Amino acid sequence: MKCLIIDRVHALIGEELSKYMQVDTKILPTQEELAAIIPDYDVLIMRVDPKIDKTILDAAKNLKVIGVCSVGLNHIDMDAAKANNITVYNAPGMNANAVAELTISKLLDISRHVVAAHIDVTKNHEWDKYKFVGCELRGKTLGIMGFGRIGRRVGELARAFKMDVVAYDPFLKPEDFEKEHAKGVTVEEMLKVADYVTIHVPLTKDTKDLFNKDSIAKMKDGAVVLNMSRGGICNEADMYEALKSGKLGGYGADVMENELAGGGLTGNDTFVSPLFDCDNFLVTPHLGAQSVDASYDIGVMITGKIKEFLNLK
Repeated sequence: MKCLIIDRVHALIGEELSKYMQVDTKILPTQEELAAIIPDYDVLIMRVDPKIDKTILDAAKNLKVIGVCSVGLNHIDMDAAKANNITVYNAPGMNANAVAELTISKLLDISRHVVAAHIDVTKNHEWDKYKFVGCELRGKTLGIMGFGRIGRRVGELARAFKMDVVAYDPFLKPEDFEKEHAKGVTVEEMLKVADYVTIHVPLTKDTKDLFNKDSIAKMKDGAVVLNMSRGGICNEADMYEALKSGKLGGYGADVMENELAGGGLTGNDTFVSPLFDCDNFLVTPHLGAQSVDASYDIGVMITGKIKEFLNLK
């Protein structure tokens, strides 16, 4: 058997699977490159790049299982995988704490203008604390859209800052929110009452452009939005206009709509957005799960699932 690893994952995956099969690595191939080499492999280990479409899956004549070292599966054609008898495993929950801690970090950084102040000191060589009067999280209302493992952990951390937590999740009952010391609300109610909204839902046809000029108009003036889930849930053109007009007080993102750029950014590719001109926009390159701890936990889970599926002792 042969295994192909196409993203930077914890070393234990390759070390463990190499006891049973040949393990090769090709970091972030394009879709065309992957389609050309995938026929030789029984196991594919990846994260979210590149998009695994029907063309790749049809070419994967020997592929038995895909181990996805992340939570979302919207980058894989699951119907084509099923039709080709390819099993797909992901790692739900293993990155929850890492994403939740980054979420709180962004709340603090935006509220206290940390990045702008840092740039002012180190680049402009100015020392003016009066430019950067921020807000405390204490007493503010945090709206959590998607109250799964990540959302619940965010709520737990937010309560340590004495925030009021409201949450939306269509799959939960009122008592599920109450157990986590949160109040279950509708999307409309959340937009109306939240000082901060953080997004932890998958990208689907129902959540595409969920945050747009119409939904933003229903929010408090100066509210802050965080997208910690998938690019495309926030309409970036509308977010730009809301930041420039002052309707939104800040937008923090760990994801962007075109971040995958087909096969990943390679060579001399660049990544630009009008949002970069907004002082109250804070972005990181999808590093929510990029902690040593989460990487290890994900590696253990995915390796275990692959070994069990292939009956490797």
